[in-house]
Amino acid sequence: MSPAACPACGCPGLEAFHSQPSVPAHSCLLLGDVEEARRYPRGAIDLGLCTRCGFVTNTAFDARLTHYSTAYEETQGFSPRFRDFAEELAWRWIDRYDVRGRDILEIGCGKGEFLAMMCDLGGNRGIGIDPSFVPQRGTYPAADRLGFLQELYGPEHARLPADVIICRHTLEHIGPVAAFLRLVRSAIGDRRDVAVLFEVPDVLRVLREGAFWDVYYEHCSYFTPGSLARLFRGSGFEVVDVRLDFDDQYIVLEALPAPGPTSPRWPLEDDLAETIAAVARFTATYRNSVEGWRRRLGEQAAGGGRTAIWGAGSKGVAYLNALGDGCGIDVAVDINPYKQGMYLAGTGTAVVAPRHLVGYRPDSVVVMNPTYTEEIRETLAGLGLEPELSAV
Repeated sequence: MSPAACPACGCPGLEAFHSQPSVPAHSCLLLGDVEEARRYPRGAIDLGLCTRCGFVTNTAFDARLTHYSTAYEETQGFSPRFRDFAEELAWRWIDRYDVRGRDILEIGCGKGEFLAMMCDLGGNRGIGIDPSFVPQRGTYPAADRLGFLQELYGPEHARLPADVIICRHTLEHIGPVAAFLRLVRSAIGDRRDVAVLFEVPDVLRVLREGAFWDVYYEHCSYFTPGSLARLFRGSGFEVVDVRLDFDDQYIVLEALPAPGPTSPRWPLEDDLAETIAAVARFTATYRNSVEGWRRRLGEQAAGGGRTAIWGAGSKGVAYLNALGDGCGIDVAVDINPYKQGMYLAGTGTAVVAPRHLVGYRPDSVVVMNPTYTEEIRETLAGLGLEPELSAV
């Protein structure tokens, strides 16, 4: 396969459509020193579309710039809204695939919250693989049935017991996606009853909305429901279900092993024409979105208004770096205590706890994920604050 070939289907020739020459190489790796944060290594984004399967990839991605370790702070588990979603998903999978008393393998388990939940609710045993796992971070009711490996998934893990394989918000960080799926499929072997459960962001929403806050270096692979399903079908899986969830931000795909490639069966898979059309509009949509936010924030700053963003994760880093200097935002709020007191890569923006806003008194707060708007509004009200809330 040549470097210009699609990493998902192998088709030669990707259609280039979006470039950012210099962005921070990490978004969830926060720094303790503001100058170090500003000098954080950068990489380029050159997005290319495969018009055959609809997969989008960063052709300029260099995996040597990314370093996943215990310093990587990706969890959304401090949000009640996200915990409710995770528990609903866990019960859905437990009930649908009778995941009770089973062996679960989670690839890219993060801090282990979801795996622990699956094992607690279903009486299961679990092994989580992720270099960012931190053993000291939590105590789980199912701790005696849990094990974690602080490393990347590879061929050596094929021996691990797995009745269910889970991979949430990890595939988008992997460049050679077809090779990765083949590795997972080969580890399953001849078994046909292993449920394979994946979750990734939906890029079709990003393309439609010009959501520049959802384009960042760590995400080198971008999927629509159709391109994700095509990748699985071509890798020897039957797609049992594919749907949008979490306010249509995430693609949830469920699959079972098959003897070979399988055929489409879900309406959501038929999105190739829409993807190609959205890509054709993305340059203008992206530019208009960035310019609109610059204009809006510039007017607020010119009028003496104070603005903060709420969400010091990847969306916040991408948002601030795309807007550049002069957007008038000095602080990023986050409820994750492990982010507070740190600085965002690229801009060096300080990350603060919600209580910091009592003294800061912002006139407006930009919410980095609209799903959390009401949760944030309630937190602000509890602090006696009523700034204008705007969601990206």
